[in-house]
Amino acid sequence: MKAIEVQNLVRDYKALRAVDGISFNVEPGEIFGFLGPNGAGKSTTIKVLTGQLRPSSGQAWVMGCDVVEERQQLMPQIGVVFEYQN
Repeated sequence: MKAIEVQNLVRDYKALRAVDGISFNVEPGEIFGFLGPNGAGKSTTIKVLTGQLRPSSGQAWVMGCDVVEERQQLMPQIGVVFEYQN
């Protein structure tokens, strides 16, 4: 089982495509960084992977849980802290 598996993930906000068909895998124990400029879709992708947002299309699994269909099983296994700026 992969720690994270993402296949063709897309997230749209009306006319804005925030995440455009990304795919990647993270193996258990692997250190994985998510880098990119502001507006690249990093936070949106993390919100999809943590069950806070539904993808527009594509699929994602975290610790074997489908982030849409198995959200309740996923939540106790993860923790995310977003940076907050005034």
